[in-house]
Amino acid sequence: MKAVVYHGPRDVRVEDVPDPKIEKPTDAIVRITSTNICGSDLHMYEGRTDFEPGRVFGHENVGEVVEVGNAVEKVKVGDMISAPFNVSCGHCSNCERGLTNYCERANSPGIAGAAYGFADMGPWQGGQAEYLRVPWADFDALRLPEDARERQNDYVMLSDIFPTGWHATEMAGLSPGETCVIYGGGPVGLMAALSATLKSASQVFVVDRHPDRLKLAEEIGAIPIDRSQGDPVQQVKDRTNGIGADCGCECVGYQAHDQEGNEDNSATLNALVQSVKFTGRIGTVGVFIPQDPGAPNDLAKQGKAAFDVGWHWFKGQSMGHGQCPVKRYNRYLRSLIHEGKCKPSWIVSHELPLEQAAEGYKNFDARERGWTKVVLKPQMKAA
Repeated sequence: MKAVVYHGPRDVRVEDVPDPKIEKPTDAIVRITSTNICGSDLHMYEGRTDFEPGRVFGHENVGEVVEVGNAVEKVKVGDMISAPFNVSCGHCSNCERGLTNYCERANSPGIAGAAYGFADMGPWQGGQAEYLRVPWADFDALRLPEDARERQNDYVMLSDIFPTGWHATEMAGLSPGETCVIYGGGPVGLMAALSATLKSASQVFVVDRHPDRLKLAEEIGAIPIDRSQGDPVQQVKDRTNGIGADCGCECVGYQAHDQEGNEDNSATLNALVQSVKFTGRIGTVGVFIPQDPGAPNDLAKQGKAAFDVGWHWFKGQSMGHGQCPVKRYNRYLRSLIHEGKCKPSWIVSHELPLEQAAEGYKNFDARERGWTKVVLKPQMKAA
């Protein structure tokens, strides 16, 4: 089959790789029909992780089941499914508590949590390919409604970014009528903004500097905060009577930049501490990693940040961290899509055949204007 294969920093190629096979009775094989390029793929694409050359990218996947193992009972051949990016067994102690983001069986011993096509997240090949092996299929795979083929660009967001944006607002404890500030207007930040509006936040602020992202935020009723036009903390305070937002979401991660454009892994965290009110709450879903050899300073290379813990403590704020347990939310968000309550595909800017993946990665990584979300279509023929 064809797949997007990593060869080193900023070098991905579409190549022939072995077809996936049923390896255990609980497996399913899925023909991928839509697969996203995710912002977290860019950390690996840029060479900022230890993702091994020769592996296949892709953890945001939708497709049709074409084969199942003899122990699979619920999922049927012909079903359209969303595969959560969390690979999870369903019956370890964490999975039984709903913490499928920290499955104890899907990764190496001593490491909880696994994902398709992701550095340090187990052996699982990614789905930017024609086919994908889905383990523990009856537990992991989310079956989609009859409109799945027509609305793939909506349902493909269920594998990661829509639940992740929702999870940010959950960790931030957002209640109806509250104000929420979101740092980062990329796909996850925009999904956090969508989630906050669906939860009836009174005001949703999205902080970014890219006009195309801020325009998309404005389209769903969020208030764009252009940090290139001045201190975003002050802009948020000016719109909240000097108090700050009730809660906030960190949707950037360890490659954040300060106001002067210098990479600083503490920049958005510290800005949120200042942007959120006393006793406010923060949800952090941007990726942070234990080691970052490519970081600009020794502290960041060790996966540490100069976090403003003094103000965070003094203000009595709380903060939640970590990857999203997709299965906690995906069936409910599926229903919101199916019933027409939301259209997460509004962020999609480009649909490309798999053969043009390198072009998609290059432009998305460069934050080229208008490249807000790329969906790869393995069944689409190149022009």
